[in-house]
This record gives sequence, structure tokens and C-alpha cells, in this order.
Amino acid sequence: MKLNRFTLPLALTFGAVAVTPALAGSYSPAPADQPVIAAAPVPVPAPSGDWGGAYAGLQLGYADVNVSGASGGDGEIYGFHVGYRWDMGTLVTGIELDYDRADIGLAGGTEELEDVWRLKGQVGYDMGSTMLYGTAGAARAGTSLGDETGPFVGVGLAWQPSPSWIIGGEVLYHDFDEFGSSGVGGDATTATLRASFRF
Repeated sequence: MKLNRFTLPLALTFGAVAVTPALAGSYSPAPADQPVIAAAPVPVPAPSGDWGGAYAGLQLGYADVNVSGASGGDGEIYGFHVGYRWDMGTLVTGIELDYDRADIGLAGGTEELEDVWRLKGQVGYDMGSTMLYGTAGAARAGTSLGDETGPFVGVGLAWQPSPSWIIGGEVLYHDFDEFGSSGVGGDATTATLRASFRF
């Protein structure tokens, strides 16, 4: 078969057109993966409960009393408390007045610790529904030897099972120089369980 001058160029043109789609499909680069951007972490605020406001309640516990120059005594104590707290975030401050009835025999039963009044300051750490706090102030002990006012320090733990109620406990250490003018002093350690209602 005789080829004219148009046959070869025409054949080459048709061949190139037929091959071009295949080549184009074969060498298409794969799409690049999109970068994954992690979301910025959301800051978690420190736990904070609501401890501010007035409250009142009852306590029940145990006291161990030592007196100078005589035997001490121990026994049940019970009473009431009223107070007010200021909640400043993780810091809680407060003031409280409480009273315990004692009736604890001292000096072999010849003397007696009758009751204790306390005026307290509190500084606490708000952990949400739980608060750990320190407390200190002045306590006035009434005994058959006479009354005496002395300092005390202690720690407490409080828990809110609901917005209106607080349950907790305290351990306090008291120091009394002299009951009345008897020349007899002493110290006392108390541990109480407390229940309070918030107003």
C-alpha cells in the first residue's frame, strides 16, 4: 500500500489523541492529605462550691481533759453553733460562736468541767462540695473550780450533701492557765461531729 504525504502525519495525530487520556489518568498526583488541627484544650476551672452565708446547727462529740496536779477526765460533749462565712473563690473565711455542755468529772470526780463557749475564726480551702479549714480563737471553760478563758486551735472538714445542709467534723486543742483562782490549770482535746443548716 502506498502512503501519501498526509497518511503518516494523520496516523500519528490519531495515535497521540488516543494515548493522551490514558497518560493523563495514569500520572495524576494523589490529592494531598488535609492537615488535622487539634482543638485547643478548654481550661478547666478550679472546683468551687458555695460556702457563703449564715448557718446554725448541732454537734456531738468527745472531750479528753487534763488538769495540773490532779487526775483528768473524759466524756461526751454536745451543743450548738451559729456562724457566717464569706466565700471568695477557693478561699473561705468565717466567724462562729459555739457552745458545748460537758459534765466531765475531774480530780477523781471531786471537780467537774461543766461547759465550754468558743468564739472562732475560720480560714478554709474550697474544694467544691468539700471544704478543709483551720480554726482558732478563744474558749471559756466553766468548771466547779471557776471559769477560765484560753486559746484554742484546730482543724475541720465540711461536706455539703445539698445546698441547704452541711455535715462535718472538728478536732480542737484548748489550753487553760488557771480555773478561777484555784491554781489549777489544764488542757483539753475535743472531737465533734457537726450538722448545720444554711439560711
